[in-house]
Amino acid sequence: MLRKVLIANRGEIAVRIIQACRELGISTVAVHSDADRDCLHVEMAEESVCIGGPYSNASYLNISSVIAAAEITGADAVHPGYGFLAESAHFAEIVRDCGMTFIGPSPEAIRLMGNKSAARAAVSAAGVPVLPGSKEALQSRKEALELAEGIGYPVILKASAGGGGRGMRLAFDERELRGAFDTARNEAEKAFGDPSVYLEKYLERPRHIEFQILADGHGRVIHLGERECSIQRRHQKLLEEAPSAALSPELRAEMGRAAVAAARAARYVSAGTVEFLLGPDGSFHFMEMNTRIQVEHPVTEMVTGVDLVKEQLRIAAGERMSLPPRRAVPINGHAIEFRINAEDPNTFAPSPGLVERLVLPGGPGVRVDTHLYTGYRIPPYYDSLIAKLIVHGADRAEAIARGRRALEMLRVEGIRTSIRLHLRILEDRDFVDGRLDTHFMDRYLQPGGE
Repeated sequence: MLRKVLIANRGEIAVRIIQACRELGISTVAVHSDADRDCLHVEMAEESVCIGGPYSNASYLNISSVIAAAEITGADAVHPGYGFLAESAHFAEIVRDCGMTFIGPSPEAIRLMGNKSAARAAVSAAGVPVLPGSKEALQSRKEALELAEGIGYPVILKASAGGGGRGMRLAFDERELRGAFDTARNEAEKAFGDPSVYLEKYLERPRHIEFQILADGHGRVIHLGERECSIQRRHQKLLEEAPSAALSPELRAEMGRAAVAAARAARYVSAGTVEFLLGPDGSFHFMEMNTRIQVEHPVTEMVTGVDLVKEQLRIAAGERMSLPPRRAVPINGHAIEFRINAEDPNTFAPSPGLVERLVLPGGPGVRVDTHLYTGYRIPPYYDSLIAKLIVHGADRAEAIARGRRALEMLRVEGIRTSIRLHLRILEDRDFVDGRLDTHFMDRYLQPGGE
């Protein structure tokens, strides 16, 4: 097993990794910016190192500072969490070249799946369904127009190196595509340093379904069921649940096989997520693979009983995954995760500041992953996610009821949060009935949509 892990991240995911390490008897090192000196992960770790100023590019994205912190503390492994450097193949290579273990997949797998057009080609060759579109990055607007004419509108342009909605443009006709091509390339260049984009058929009312993958270095690759991630705003997830109300046992098995095939195509080792778009007719298509632990991993943990972070650590140490050999991991009950953001629930404007009072809910089937405490000042420099409230019930109806109760009990005073937005979503008839797609929030937030 690993001896000392440096956590190249902050906030709730850093706390979560420290918890897993402590259960396995692994020492931890926290890194932090000037603005995060009082963050909970710094207090919880055995050691801590300040790696720079408050802005991410001066601290959490500063590879030299992170590696220096690992070397001076004698860490033998680095866990990147999610975000920041988690999907940087360059960072993973440097960690490996410095003689430390990167707790995640190989740089080669990160690089392959990080290039969305290359990923499409790799999984397609493995028999995984992909949407009709370009096999490689587009070379010109003319190529894009000719391809769109062949597959039919609407189409969507996506950054080859991107994610999170940046470098993404939708076109319903030739005129829109002409204007969108340069816009998407420019945005991709600014966001990722790579202007290349690819094109694919656009599904107008899909569900976003992702499968949790575990793969060890001994040839075993499995999935742990799916998560429904269709509740999104501007391609950013707000709420996730497991399992999805849309999948029959047969469809779950079929999508699970495709997810495993995609992971094998990348020679993947570690925890990862294969994401699909599911059409109203039951057809599904590969969207991307996230080569890291996901924000929403707790819902899978709640319905499977598997500690995904501990499995990551074991796999990185060269061990076999601890799950007993069986054809499928049993799914028990239903879980929902609510992302609690420090932002105005009506305008979505960020709301950093002092947490004057914090009251966390408890009771059966309730879990809170957070780095908050009363008296903590949320800095304005980072993502607005401050907590994840996860609930588990015997079925979806109980999970919704439990989520409502827990949200009503959760108190974060002194700032604005997304708690009330989640409570309103739980009252929506389409949500309660499981009628979801990726445009749910677009309809919900329009005038008269609530």
